[in-house]
Amino acid sequence: MAETDHTKDFLDSLAEAEAEENEALEEEITDDDAELDALRAERDDLKDKFMRALADAENARKRSDKDRREAQQYGGSRLARDLLPVYDNLQRALDAIPEDQREASKAFIEGVELTMRELLNVFSKHGVTAIRPEVGDKFDPQQHEAMFEAPVPGTKAGDIIQVSTEGFMLYDRLLRPAQVGVSSMPKSSN
Repeated sequence: MAETDHTKDFLDSLAEAEAEENEALEEEITDDDAELDALRAERDDLKDKFMRALADAENARKRSDKDRREAQQYGGSRLARDLLPVYDNLQRALDAIPEDQREASKAFIEGVELTMRELLNVFSKHGVTAIRPEVGDKFDPQQHEAMFEAPVPGTKAGDIIQVSTEGFMLYDRLLRPAQVGVSSMPKSSN
């Protein structure tokens, strides 16, 4: 029986050792799981930060491209705006020549007209286009500036009755509105 007790003690100590080893393995697995969970959380956090940084970089690139395009298109707007009085003065010079002197000043007039055409070609090359409203057109506050209002018989309120100065656009932006006079004729009652 001593042998059986000895075997029993041996089996008990073996079971105890196995239980201790299992407990140690479970603790190690629990520690590994916790470490793995922490690493996964850190990975997810870094992945989120990376994706945000990537999106920010893409947005910055798009903004930069847009700013570059706008600078290229609209960067000369100050120069173009400063050249508009030159156009106006050339137009006034042509309009000021009386009909009876046009033949005598033919070469001069031709030179001014050529200069004006060249200026318009340069404007066109750089996206500057004239706004040329006509008498009778409807007033458009997006393109016209009303310099005065007057009741003119035979017109409707809001009709252009006089064009003082042409306006200009730079691509799709207004450089200078056309300056016009507008009819303030009251509606007629029938």
